[in-house]
Amino acid sequence: MFFNQSKLIRRRIVFHGRVQAVGFRYIAGMAADNSGATGWVRNEYNGAVTMEIQGTEKQISQVLLTLQNARHIEIDDMEVRELSVIENEKRFRVRY
Repeated sequence: MFFNQSKLIRRRIVFHGRVQAVGFRYIAGMAADNSGATGWVRNEYNGAVTMEIQGTEKQISQVLLTLQNARHIEIDDMEVRELSVIENEKRFRVRY
């Protein structure tokens, strides 16, 4: 199957599992910066972590692979939703 490697996409992903107090947001920010993806990540009151990430399919996959392979993070479930691309978004931020 062929898909456009350079087309920008945006996804909202809610992560469940051992995803808070394990460096998740820091690792997500570093991985997004390294891949060139933009968006944001934040902790939720229910113990989940929400991330909106924008980039190519390859960039987003790189970030997810980094998170899945991180030492103390255990992702049990991810809820993924496609969103509209935000024009002119410049960076990835950790929200508090």
